[in-house]
Amino acid sequence: MARILLAEDDDSLRGFLGKALQRAGHDIDTFGDGEEALVALETQTYDLLLTDIVMPGLDGIELARRASEIDPGMKIVFITGFAAVALSSGAPAPRHAKVLSKPFHLRDLVAEVDRVIAA
Repeated sequence: MARILLAEDDDSLRGFLGKALQRAGHDIDTFGDGEEALVALETQTYDLLLTDIVMPGLDGIELARRASEIDPGMKIVFITGFAAVALSSGAPAPRHAKVLSKPFHLRDLVAEVDRVIAA
């Protein structure tokens, strides 16, 4: 079981992902934007940051960059439908981050999270 912070601005997707990861045995905290997620990262410990890249305000790449500064050992997985565009613009993403492109099946998400945590 891992402690996971999920940052996703789409309410329904955030709910589906959170429930799937909880059913897989993980402890999940969910947030609808990067600013709220960053506050949690500054005050709590997580094994994995699972974040959408494209979010209003603090985007997933900047959230991941700051998460890596707070805890360099934290695992990071991006979930996005815009991976090629989002990862090529602006600030670089942490080198060790993984990308899971939308659409994906919930079992694929759980499998990828389990792989990243085990690595």
